[in-house]
Amino acid sequence: MSILHIAASVLLLAGAGLSVLGAVGIHKFDDVLARMHAATIPATLGLLFLLAGAGLAIGDAGATMKLLLAGTLQLLTAPFGMQLLGRASYGAVPELSERMQLDDLGKAQRQTESERSDHR
Repeated sequence: MSILHIAASVLLLAGAGLSVLGAVGIHKFDDVLARMHAATIPATLGLLFLLAGAGLAIGDAGATMKLLLAGTLQLLTAPFGMQLLGRASYGAVPELSERMQLDDLGKAQRQTESERSDHR
C-alpha cells in the first residue's frame, strides 16, 4: 500500500466521520438555528475531505477536476443556503432556545422598527 492510498483512506475516513457528526448534530440539537450549524459546518468539511480522498484514490486529472468543481460549488452554495434558511426560520420560530446568548438579528430588527416608527 502506497502513501497515496493511505492518505486517501485517512481523508475518506475523516470525511465520513465528520459527515456522521453532522448528522448526529442535526438529530440531537433542539432548535433550528443550532441544527443549521450542524448541517453546514461539519457536513461541508466532511464532503471536502471525502472529495479530496476520492481525488487521491482515483488519480485521474479529469475526475479530480470534477471533484474540485463539486467542492467549490459546495463551498459557495452551502453558507448562502443556510443563511437564507436561518433568516426564514428565525421569523417562524416562536421562541429561541435558552442557550442562545447573542441575538444580533433580533437586535437589528428591533432597531429598524424603532427607526421606522420615529420617521412616521
